[in-house]
Order: sequence, then C-alpha cells, then structure tokens
Amino acid sequence: MIQSMTGYGKCVVEYNGKKIHAEVKSLNSKALDITARIAPIYREKEMEMRQMMQQKLERGKVEFVLWIEKDDASVVAPLNMTLLHSYKLQIEQMQQELGLPQPEDWYGTLLRLPDVFTHNDVEELSDEEWTYARKAVEGAVDELVAFRQQEGVALAKKFQEKIDNIATLLASIEPYEKERTGKIRQRILDALEQNIGVDYDKNRLEQEMIYYIEKLDISEEKQRLTNHLHYFIETMTDGHGQGKKLGFIAQEMGREINTTGSKSNQAEMQNIVVKMKDELEQIKEQVLNVM
Repeated sequence: MIQSMTGYGKCVVEYNGKKIHAEVKSLNSKALDITARIAPIYREKEMEMRQMMQQKLERGKVEFVLWIEKDDASVVAPLNMTLLHSYKLQIEQMQQELGLPQPEDWYGTLLRLPDVFTHNDVEELSDEEWTYARKAVEGAVDELVAFRQQEGVALAKKFQEKIDNIATLLASIEPYEKERTGKIRQRILDALEQNIGVDYDKNRLEQEMIYYIEKLDISEEKQRLTNHLHYFIETMTDGHGQGKKLGFIAQEMGREINTTGSKSNQAEMQNIVVKMKDELEQIKEQVLNVM
C-alpha cells in the first residue's frame, strides 16, 4: 500500500538521570532532504543517524531534533571544595597580615568568589548512552513510518473514490456521444439545403461526413483513459515508493481527458469533461504527498 510523505514521530528514553528526546517530522519533497539539530554530545553520531533515516524514510523534507532534558540533581553544579578551602585560607592570611576583621558571613563571601562551582561542560559519549540514544532515534523514526502508513491508507481511499468518479463520468458520456452523431449529420444537411440550394453529390457528402465524424470520435481516448484508471489502481496497490509513477499516470489521464474535451462539441459532454478535470486535479494535488 502507498505511504504518505507527511508524518510525525517522537520517542523519549531515560538514561542516567536524563531524558533523551528524539523528534522527527516530514513533508513532501522530490528527494530526501534531512535537516538535523542534535545535542552536542551526540553530534559525532550524526552520520549514523542520517543513514538510519535514509534507509527507512526514502523521500521527504525531514526535520530531525535530538535533545536532552536533565533532572534537577544533574543540572546543579557541585561546589569546588578544594578551591573554597584555598580561598578561606587566603582570606584568613590576609586578615592577619592586614589586621582586618573576619567576614561576618563566610558563606556569602566564599560563594561569590570565581569558579567555586564546578562546571562539567565537556561530556563524552559512552557506548552505553549511545545505545539508549539510538533507541530514541529508532523509536521516533518508526513512529513516523507508522504515521505515514496510516496517512497512506487514507490517501488510497481518496484516490479510489476519485478514480471511481472519473470512470462513472466517462460512462455517462456514451448516450450523448451516440446522440451527437445524428445531430451533426442533420446540422450539415440543414445548412446545405438552406444556404446552397443546389444539387450536390450525396455519395461524396456521405464520405465527407464519415471523415468528419471520425475525427470527432473519442473511442480511443475513452479506451486509453479507462486503461490509465485501471493502471493507477494497480500501481497504488504495488506498495510504497510509487508516488512519482502515480504522478506520471495522472498526467497521461489528463491528456486523454483534454483530448476528449477538445473533440466534444456538445455542451453536455463538455460539462462532463469539466467534472472529470476537477476530479483529476484533486488526484494530482494529493499525489504530491505520496512517497
């Protein structure tokens, strides 16, 4: 069954006091175009993550985000006790040498001094953490694929409806087509009698009318359009990855409908052709979303 290129997936994995969030969404595109925003600690694995998405997503404009949510305990920077002890000794030495009073608030004095909080800005990615982060990425991508499949089912149902509508409209042309031949013949004969008023070669006239009516015949267009309608449904059921092919078939359907319209010199037939064009345009718009 076909898949849509539109979708969204999210997965959260917990590891060592942090939550690893992976989010991925996609829109339609002619090729696979991945934009990634990745937390610094995981950037060394960007190529591996891109390969994972290339294997499962195939096409679409993809936006991928991988970020970390830390708990309060891991966010609070620990005190640098060694540096605090050194600061206190220096202040006491300064107080003795300069004859100054001791600080009334040791806590406030020491905690305002530089670098008393230890910041571990540089993090290294362990194999264990990457295993958890990889699960988050895979989970988000799998959820996106499931979303695409669900949207694909809805698209297939819509396409089937539109194809059936075109087939019904095409069948409704037939009564007007048969009636049209007699009207064309009678209109030519009436014009000859009213405007010329002389004898003419009726055999030659019959040959010319047959030639003229054959030029307006739409039997071949109807047959080709019917074949395209069947082929569209067959291609749709072949599986995903058929978006471009369905687009080409829709273009061929449009050619046959346009030719039918150009040969339909009767108002009722032309109205039916307009309705078929409307149904086809809706197919073309949705085919752009098919992977």
